[in-house]
Amino acid sequence: MRNRKLSQFGQQLFFVGPAVLFFTLVMIIPFAMGMYYSFTDWNGVSGQVSWVGFDNFKQIFSGDPDFWKSFGFTVRFTLLGVILTNLVGFFLAYFLTKPLKTRSVMRTIFFMPNVIGGLLLGFIWQFIFIKGFSTMGEMTGWSFFELPWLGDATTGFWAIVMVFVWQYSGYLMVIYIASLSNVSKEVLEAAEIDGASHFQILRSIIAPLIMPAVTVSLFLAISWSFKMFDLNLSLTKGGPFKSTESVALNIYNEAFLNNRYGLGTAKALLFFVIVALITLIQVRVTKSKEVEA
Repeated sequence: MRNRKLSQFGQQLFFVGPAVLFFTLVMIIPFAMGMYYSFTDWNGVSGQVSWVGFDNFKQIFSGDPDFWKSFGFTVRFTLLGVILTNLVGFFLAYFLTKPLKTRSVMRTIFFMPNVIGGLLLGFIWQFIFIKGFSTMGEMTGWSFFELPWLGDATTGFWAIVMVFVWQYSGYLMVIYIASLSNVSKEVLEAAEIDGASHFQILRSIIAPLIMPAVTVSLFLAISWSFKMFDLNLSLTKGGPFKSTESVALNIYNEAFLNNRYGLGTAKALLFFVIVALITLIQVRVTKSKEVEA
């Protein structure tokens, strides 16, 4: 019996051990070190680290309006980003589960933006907003193309939202396609025979049955939106005058440009707690609405 337990432990250690080791080295230890540095005044360069306790957190709450300005921007961006990416992703999936001849090609086309890296995608769209839109504006005379898309706080915000939705809707589309494909055709046919409209079927049958996919998609969209950094950096760099600066970019600037690594990690820790609470609440709420077919 003892030898059997030792054998099972050895097998588990062999298969799971390397993953646990690398996860500890890459995730757990850096996270613990970040928690430690959030209570120090380390500048990220020197070997001198002084313990300052909760001074960094006091500064965030009392003397750092830029952080809360970026937090407000991130919240507004997250609300729009989560709603629009899920709506666009769902309706793309809904129409691309219909018997269309170009269904496979269109699925590939809509998923492709997700394959492109965020920084590269941002620089591509920066060229489109600056050069492409101005050229289209000269050709068509439409004021839409002549707006200062990356040079104004309002249009800069919407430019980032547009690119974010364009990039991630295809990924959520794949999740919704997988869920819609598992909805029982007999249930849908029975509802049609009973005289239910397409909207009633969508609201009362399809939506409850794909709620597990909604849970996953909302969770992913919330995490993507709150962590948004590469698009922000490549499109607007937080400008003009930090009006489009996300929390992630604010933390990056604090730690690596202002050389206040301790304050930057304190902001990151606080941000982590807030996002973790929001995602836990979201998962709990949407899980409670899941039903079985």
